[in-house]
Amino acid sequence: MAKRQHAKTASDTAFQSGDAWLDEEIGRSRFRDERLGKRFRLVLERLWSCIGQSIPMAFQDWCNTKAAYRFLSNPKVTEQDILGGHFEATRSRFAV
Repeated sequence: MAKRQHAKTASDTAFQSGDAWLDEEIGRSRFRDERLGKRFRLVLERLWSCIGQSIPMAFQDWCNTKAAYRFLSNPKVTEQDILGGHFEATRSRFAV
């Protein structure tokens, strides 16, 4: 039987080059504190490497799990801070 080929999708490309995709997605994110941006990258890297897992399963130990939850509940971190970079990257991908 011949192998069925399919067109490469954006998610295929993202999966193959996770670091490049992550850099593009969060490179435009702006946090009030540089340390929050670094923490955001660490959280996303861990979640990216464990797609589909819960936060405790992805982070494996209580210390890292607690740090992720602290980041997400930090009053200095807003939904706009987290999603802003993704929205900007998406907008530029679809710009004509």
